[in-house]
Amino acid sequence: MAGSLKCSVVIPTYNRVELLRHTLESMVGQSLPADQFEVLVVDDGSSDSTGEMVETFRSRLNLRYFYQEDEGYRAAKARNVGIAAADGDITVLIDSGVLAHSGCLRAYLDSHEKADGPVAVVGYVYCFNLDNEDAAQINQAIDFKDPDGTIATLEEKGTWLDVREIFYGMYGDDFGYLPAPWLNYWTCNVSVETDQLRKVGMFDEAFTRWGGEDVDLGYRLHRDGAHFILNRKAAAIHCPHEKSFDGNNEQAASNYAYMAAKYRTPIVDLLPRIGELNYWELNNIIREWNLPMCADYLAASGRGA
Repeated sequence: MAGSLKCSVVIPTYNRVELLRHTLESMVGQSLPADQFEVLVVDDGSSDSTGEMVETFRSRLNLRYFYQEDEGYRAAKARNVGIAAADGDITVLIDSGVLAHSGCLRAYLDSHEKADGPVAVVGYVYCFNLDNEDAAQINQAIDFKDPDGTIATLEEKGTWLDVREIFYGMYGDDFGYLPAPWLNYWTCNVSVETDQLRKVGMFDEAFTRWGGEDVDLGYRLHRDGAHFILNRKAAAIHCPHEKSFDGNNEQAASNYAYMAAKYRTPIVDLLPRIGELNYWELNNIIREWNLPMCADYLAASGRGA
């Protein structure tokens, strides 16, 4: 076990002081007793008042703050700083600007406690948008002081549901049986055993552009035996923020090419073709094309793990 705490929440951030404030407020509101979890904020070189704002939460959270100089996009490095320092048995990875339901951390722990082996748990994320679409309407719909009430309303109305519902509709909430379940492991709201996270090498710090570092981590967790599931009770709201869909896709494409070159398996080789192939259909394509599982392919080629 990693330590005496049940849970460590690692939050990377960069110049998002108000979004981070909302996330920390949602941590204060957790039903899990405050002495059972810690929050580690890792600042990737912010030039705003992030550090000062974080200080205002020290009396309400078991909180640690880390700062690294701004040397470009280093979200992978930032998360690793938090993971390396984590004392909890379970690490929860949440982005700044994500408002967690009050039962989110308890739900994650429930999934790990009930599992027969290591699990990589994906939380449900409302209001995630790809190109900041509907941002004004979403901000109006969010009661930042009441994430639970907002989530209940969104669920009841069926509005701004998790963008991955198409994935869950195709494969179910327990999707660890898929050849590539790691495609759904987006670290804006997920959990994993801290020991396993460290065992697989944490995040690859060669990812210095947006996108793919979480999928890469998910791939290695899968290869190490983690079973992937969704826990809808580990729910959260993704607050809108400025982003560029085309720009993000361009950066992700280069990262997928990097992954393909790193692992060199027929399944991972599909990633650079995402512009041509439907992302949600990749698991069906793998089965339809009868592509070998990565472990089998590497064993047959003599490269092992």
